[in-house]
Amino acid sequence: MSGGEYGPVVTGGQLLAGFEGKNVVGITSLAEGLTCIVGVIAYLLIKGNIEWRLATYLISGAVLSVPLSALSVKILKSDYLRIVIGVVIILLGMFTIGKK
Repeated sequence: MSGGEYGPVVTGGQLLAGFEGKNVVGITSLAEGLTCIVGVIAYLLIKGNIEWRLATYLISGAVLSVPLSALSVKILKSDYLRIVIGVVIILLGMFTIGKK
């Protein structure tokens, strides 16, 4: 409902397509933020009840991940990020295929 877990795919695709790392993180963060806002509004309209204890942990994780991702993009070179993301995507794909 909230569009979770598409961020790594979008980020990896943009980096492999040649976009600059800083732009990729900004675009993906904005898209995920807007998608999550729409998801929360839809959840409130449909269900109407939020478990705020869990929401606190989810919000904390989201807020902490943005500066860490921005820092990692600032420190690492785009070419290195492309290689790492490519290897991680292949490994995750192999793991997923092997799991079925």
